[in-house]
Amino acid sequence: MQTERVTFLTSPDHKAALDAFARASGISVGHMLREASSQYMAEAPLGDEADLALLIAELNDAVPQMRADIRAAVAAIEMANARVDALLAADKPAS
Repeated sequence: MQTERVTFLTSPDHKAALDAFARASGISVGHMLREASSQYMAEAPLGDEADLALLIAELNDAVPQMRADIRAAVAAIEMANARVDALLAADKPAS
């Protein structure tokens, strides 16, 4: 495996905590940091573009059902209006 070096600065207390945790876990600090950073990246929130892509996909899935629901609501309103018109017409005295 080809490797690259990554260096970061931390306080002496944090370095001691990293050393202690790695030692207690039976792994190297490098291994622990590789695992922790991999897990962090896997769980980190997506960027704006990825978030938008997910929202667009959800909208594309939802819009056909929304349109069908609106058509059904319009049809139900038109039927209700027709019933009300029929009842009103039936109650009108003949001229």
